[in-house]
Amino acid sequence: MSETLISRTRAAFESAFGAAPALVVQAPGRVNLIGEHTDYNGGFVLPCAIDYRTVIAALPRADRLVRVVAADYGGAIDEYSLDAPIERRDDAMWANYVRGVVRELQRRGLPLTGMDMAISGDVPQGAGLSSSASLTVAVGRLFATLPGMDALTPIETALAAQHSENDFVGTQCGNMDQIISACGVEGHALLIDCRSLETRPVEIPAGVAIMILHSHVKRGLVDSEYNTRRQQCEAAARHFGVPALRDVDPAMLAERGAGLDEVTFKRARHVVTEDARVLQATQALASGDLARMGRLMAESHASMRDDFEITVPPVDRLVEIVAGVVQERGGVRMTGGGFGGCIVAVVPEDLVEPVREAVLRDYRAPGGEQSTIYVCRAAAGAGVVSQ
Repeated sequence: MSETLISRTRAAFESAFGAAPALVVQAPGRVNLIGEHTDYNGGFVLPCAIDYRTVIAALPRADRLVRVVAADYGGAIDEYSLDAPIERRDDAMWANYVRGVVRELQRRGLPLTGMDMAISGDVPQGAGLSSSASLTVAVGRLFATLPGMDALTPIETALAAQHSENDFVGTQCGNMDQIISACGVEGHALLIDCRSLETRPVEIPAGVAIMILHSHVKRGLVDSEYNTRRQQCEAAARHFGVPALRDVDPAMLAERGAGLDEVTFKRARHVVTEDARVLQATQALASGDLARMGRLMAESHASMRDDFEITVPPVDRLVEIVAGVVQERGGVRMTGGGFGGCIVAVVPEDLVEPVREAVLRDYRAPGGEQSTIYVCRAAAGAGVVSQ
């Protein structure tokens, strides 16, 4: 946990409200090792929480007023009452993520009180590392500290955060990002069954590094394209007569897929094969078989590129550069919603510097930028930092 980030958030609170916060909470971002666009199809994912976080310093109020200061946006303040309808703001998207969670908790009939809070974070934004889930889960975790909020378990916090993004912000995300942010286990990835919500920690082998490499390709189309992909998957599920593509196996896809148009068939094929890859990758990671993990990650990237069509040439190039260094000793793929953002590599620690050198030498974004490279550790989920 970055003491600098905590100190900055505390200082923003004291500057805005003239008092010391009573508590500080945090929620991490995430990187998904494998399992892309399977969560909203009821399938399997294998993410880990990362040591980049949203931090909230807060002080409960005796009245019904909520005041929020965004330390990373020049100290902008959002203010509203819990006794009035909570509505979207058109001029401050960051505020909508907070408002959406508060409204969702109200909708669930939970006993909220007013709150002063200052928010800051170091999760890279627009990079596919779930800065939004980190924020919404942190807000939920904050209110979970209030008396009478025992029902707001980590899973319920995650679901409230997801529903707030779906219903208030308007992004039709699945539940993976919020669950891993709320439930992450230090030193482990988490196999999540996105239908049953069961989770299983999978230890990251000793001596293995998780590298996240930002392509600096702006993900401007991600929300509209993400929602389009979700609609295509839902259409495919209806064709097969099942609740979600989780219920389609390769045999059913082969036997009955001919009734789909070509694009929808490819979308379905990605999800069906990706679910299988996640389960195989879980076994590979647990046994320390990085060669097998690497093959599965390569297959995942090819499927995202060719069947789900969510990669872009600079991202493919970045993956190619890293794969050329790693060879059979690890894996690399695009991670996140697609159309830019980051790639993730699972590599032995002795390859971190060779990968870094190759990428800084050989990769440039369309705007000429070098990749920004993060070497992460698998972190714990949301929690109270101090109280």
